[in-house]
Amino acid sequence: MKTNRQSQIKRNLWLRAKIIQAVRAFFIDNDYLEIETPCRIPAPAPEAHIEAEVSGDWFLHTSPELCMKRLFASGYPRIFQICRCFRQKERGAKHLPEMTMLEWYIAGHNYFNMMEQCEELIRFVAHRTGFKDFLVYQGNRIDLNAPWPRMSVTEAFERFSSVSMEKAVLQDRFDPLMAFDIEPNLGHNKPLFLYDYPAALASLARLKPKNPSIAERFELYISGLELCNAFSELTDPLEQRKRFEDEQENRSKLGLQAYPLSVKFLDSLQFMPEGSGIALGVDRLVMLFANTAHIDDVVAFTPEEL
Repeated sequence: MKTNRQSQIKRNLWLRAKIIQAVRAFFIDNDYLEIETPCRIPAPAPEAHIEAEVSGDWFLHTSPELCMKRLFASGYPRIFQICRCFRQKERGAKHLPEMTMLEWYIAGHNYFNMMEQCEELIRFVAHRTGFKDFLVYQGNRIDLNAPWPRMSVTEAFERFSSVSMEKAVLQDRFDPLMAFDIEPNLGHNKPLFLYDYPAALASLARLKPKNPSIAERFELYISGLELCNAFSELTDPLEQRKRFEDEQENRSKLGLQAYPLSVKFLDSLQFMPEGSGIALGVDRLVMLFANTAHIDDVVAFTPEEL
């Protein structure tokens, strides 16, 4: 009798459940409020490389970021959410058009503090699920003991790419060089934080006060796999509006759909405290602990099975 895929991944789905339970316990133990925000919104954040799914006259959120930040600005200093997010045309060994995201925000912390908390979270999950201080992923033994190394994006381009970070941005080659030259070299013995991205890729991140060409942003890599994106939060509504308008112009040049401006989010920024936030891919976290290179192995159903 032929067995279906769901019968073959029971161990991974049990592991997935334990990981999500451990994540929730970590934030509850650290006095975070678990919140839920709508997945259907009138205006997503404009990003040239992310396409939102249309839902009537509105959109399915690509992340809960804008609504969570409005709560953050309304006096909720520690919040987290585990939710489904939707992105068009994202399908591959590491991508799904519907994914599970963990996102959290904390007041009074910067992106370096967030790196430390990210370490604590993943080490907590490892201990709760029986992995202790190391895991094995695709033949690599990953030491999870803190502290985890950090490398600037500038240094990564110097070490692994044929051009500098500045030239990569000017030549519009940053993303492909990251994907093919740099990312495969990151985090093979210990998890690695890649930090200080060029200002052109700041998105919703704060720029460094003493060096505005750099954004206070980091990504975490484990065995070449990008796991999360984080930054010190931008709290200037005028600067954020300008970035949104510039990104809308970029989308227009690329022939992409224009999004309405999220005015209520922009209005809330004047009340946002200094702090940091992070988005972590839950499916990819499970991939790491399940030791699989295919995201299909850690979800109950793929789009093709529906």
